[in-house]
Amino acid sequence: MAGNELKLQRLRTNDLVDSAGKQFELGTSWCEDFFGIARTQSETTIKLVFKPLRVEDMPLSDKIVELKLSSVTNRGDRKAYSDGDLGKSQIKSFFIDKLHLTVENNLEDYFAVYKKSNGEFYFYYVPQLLYNNFIKLFQSITPTVSIQRENKAGTKEENNQLQRIYYGAPGTGKSYTIDNLTDETNSVRTTFHPDSDYASFVGAYKPTMEPVPMSYVSDGVAKYAKDSSSHPGTERKIVYKYVPQAFLKAYVAAWSNLDEPFYLVIEEINRGNCAQIFGDLFQLLDRNNHGSSSYAIAADEDIAQFLSDDKKGFAGLTEQQRETISNFLLIKDNGKEVAIGPSILNGTKLLLPPNLHIWATMNTSDQSLFPIDSAFKRRWDWKYVPIKYNKMNWMLEVGGKRYSWGAFLEKINPEIYTLIESADKQMGYFFAKPDKKSNPDLEDNDIISEEVFLNKVLFYFWTDVLKDYDLTKEPFVYEGEDKKKKAFRFTDFFPLPNNPNLNKFVAGLGLTIIGEAPDDTSVTFDSDGDAELNTSQTESVRDYSKYSVNGTGSYTKSDAVVEVVKALVASMPTANANEVLDKIKSFGLSYTLVYNEKDYKYYFDRSTDSRFEKRYAEITLANGDKIYVYRGSTPERIGELVNGLANTGTGISLARIE
Repeated sequence: MAGNELKLQRLRTNDLVDSAGKQFELGTSWCEDFFGIARTQSETTIKLVFKPLRVEDMPLSDKIVELKLSSVTNRGDRKAYSDGDLGKSQIKSFFIDKLHLTVENNLEDYFAVYKKSNGEFYFYYVPQLLYNNFIKLFQSITPTVSIQRENKAGTKEENNQLQRIYYGAPGTGKSYTIDNLTDETNSVRTTFHPDSDYASFVGAYKPTMEPVPMSYVSDGVAKYAKDSSSHPGTERKIVYKYVPQAFLKAYVAAWSNLDEPFYLVIEEINRGNCAQIFGDLFQLLDRNNHGSSSYAIAADEDIAQFLSDDKKGFAGLTEQQRETISNFLLIKDNGKEVAIGPSILNGTKLLLPPNLHIWATMNTSDQSLFPIDSAFKRRWDWKYVPIKYNKMNWMLEVGGKRYSWGAFLEKINPEIYTLIESADKQMGYFFAKPDKKSNPDLEDNDIISEEVFLNKVLFYFWTDVLKDYDLTKEPFVYEGEDKKKKAFRFTDFFPLPNNPNLNKFVAGLGLTIIGEAPDDTSVTFDSDGDAELNTSQTESVRDYSKYSVNGTGSYTKSDAVVEVVKALVASMPTANANEVLDKIKSFGLSYTLVYNEKDYKYYFDRSTDSRFEKRYAEITLANGDKIYVYRGSTPERIGELVNGLANTGTGISLARIE
């Protein structure tokens, strides 16, 4: 036997899922290259001697784990046989029942086997934290260290998965992962939702507009008009035509080129009723060892007619493509061959080709929408996408201070888990996207603003995660003016910017400040008597510039924005509040300038800030509607308003005069 060697492999979902349907498997590099098992050898057993690295695993030291391997499968790997009544192999049982490893916590860890020259095999569980030191140790004593990490995007093993569901918390990058493995030329993408059904997934007859020959009756005989130089002899009419949807588009595309993989991508698969949507196609999800469906199903008459006669079906293929389909043999796992090609070509039978991959995404936070039954689940490979906190260098900006976005998630996700005793509603790195730049020279945004943080992140947190929980501990409580602890309410964080309650909440998380926003992004109130509305920071950088509106007046920023809205209202004498707000929305401002009465009162009734009313100016419209202008501003915001007025043809001008 060869000299000392060490081989490592990252743990996979199937290794840790407590299900007899998900088996532990080893590929050629393990079986033939490392263990030295001849490909022609049938079943074999390898004894592994466990060597613990963690203190808590010491009682398991030198425990024998029998790795009972099957004959080589058609894919070239070997499966570990189950151990009696346990329903799972010894090695898988050891991972789950003895080491207590889980999909949620240990997919970044490794297992390793050290092959000694005397024929013994030492077996290790290697937590990610010990990985580097473990490698260094063995590199010092053995010349051969083989590391099999998680498959890189685009590798053959990853792309060969025929039916896979990528699942995890929202924002972990499930769609991004699939997008990296596919492109627009080899995939069809669809999204399931509560109203999805068989017709919207497969296809259905729909009314469409098409040119049809004009007809008339002459001497009791129906005739068609002939085209001429002045008229084509046709007219556009509504006709009913079979329109293929995502499934049939992918089905035809895959059959048209069996040498290349094609991907049907289903986003949010559990937001739809899978049993209703797939219907009889469910049978096709059983794949044989060659990758095609194990069993064909009879096609509905309308599907058969579309496939055989329509140019978007098989009728539009070349003779060579049609011949390839016609010659297709279904080789069943029992060795029986079925010449099913002609039935596929004429559309009477449906069968998934071996190059058609169906990949889907599933947010674990949405599992209650349409639970997926076990029969459907076991027809898929499952790939857990864990939360990674250092994907990018994004920052969170609150109260003029900047924090690491990853650090916020690392702090808040354990709080979510503690509250609901589940990781399903934790947030991934891509849950929110940056909407501004820390440096104008950057190509991409890297800062998540207060607006996005509050209206997306905290809105989800308070309304979806915390709605059923009574919050009584930090960081979800603060000390009120009466010195009593009070739980934050979502509405306490309005209005923005520089909301003191929002600043308190983020400060209470204990995050490290990694930077500060430029001074001109701090909102100030600069009219007479406004000093109490500013923080000590903003008061110190208060801007005393003056502005004119339509060429007249000398206003502070706070008064200027109010005068602008008054001028806009005067230019729309018959408008109601919503029409005025819609016009202001057309300015494309990055902040909310005006609220209607309903929203204003909603925030006012829930605010604990005694200065709330002073931050707004009330304007009454001609029809009696009231709107409320937020008076806080910055030179940056004034610049946005100037551009918005100019670009939307309001005829209102705002200009700095001193």
